[in-house]
Amino acid sequence: MFGMLTMLGGVFNRAAGADADDHKAEPLPKPATDLPAAKAGETRTVVLAGGCFWCTEGAFAQFRGVKTVVSGYAGDTKETANYRTVCGGETNHAEAIRITYDPNVITYGQLLQIFFLAHDPTTKDRQGNDVGRQYRSAIFYANDDEKNVAESYIKQLNETKHFDGKIVTTLEPLKGFFEAEGYHQDYVKNNPNEGYVRACALPKMEKVREAYKDWLATGDDATAGTK
Repeated sequence: MFGMLTMLGGVFNRAAGADADDHKAEPLPKPATDLPAAKAGETRTVVLAGGCFWCTEGAFAQFRGVKTVVSGYAGDTKETANYRTVCGGETNHAEAIRITYDPNVITYGQLLQIFFLAHDPTTKDRQGNDVGRQYRSAIFYANDDEKNVAESYIKQLNETKHFDGKIVTTLEPLKGFFEAEGYHQDYVKNNPNEGYVRACALPKMEKVREAYKDWLATGDDATAGTK
C-alpha cells in the first residue's frame, strides 16, 4: 500500500494541478455518536456505496486501520451481481465497497466522515456524469448500532448545513455483498493514468487525503488497503 501511495504521488499532483481548488476540503465534524468500543484484536466490516467503486475503493484504501477494501455489489441478488447487468440498470444493486478495518485504529464514525466527504451525498442516483440507481449514495448497515450511528450523523450534517442540499443517502439493511469481477479490484493502483481515474478517482482520493492527513497510512502501517 505504501508503494501504491508513493507511485501515485506524482499522479495526484498532476491530476490536481489544473483544478487544485476543487480538491481542497475541510474535514467534516466528528459524529456525535459512534459504535461501542472494540475489543483488542477485533476487526469489523462496513459496506458503503458512493458512486463508482473505483473511486470509493481508492479513497478508503489510503487510511491507517483499513485492512482491505473490496469492490462489489450490494442491494440485490447474487444472480444479478455482475457488471454488465448492474450497469444496464436492471437491478437494485449499488456499486459498493466492503471495508475491513481495525476499530481500535479507525472508527466507524471516522469512516463515515471520509465517506460523506469523498462523494456528493446530495445527488440522487448519480455522481457527476455517472447516472443510475447503481451509483446511489447508500450505507448498508449490518446491525442497529450501525444504522443508528449513520442516521444520527446524517441528521447532524443536515442540521448544521454542511452541504448545499439535503443528504439523500439511503440506509439499507445489508442482505449480502457480492465481490465484483477481478479486474475491478485495485483499479486505481493498476490503472493510475487512465482518463476516468485521473478525472474522477484521483481528485476524490486527494480530497480526503487533504482533509484527513493525520489518518493516512504511512510506512509500516501502510501494508494493506486494497485487496
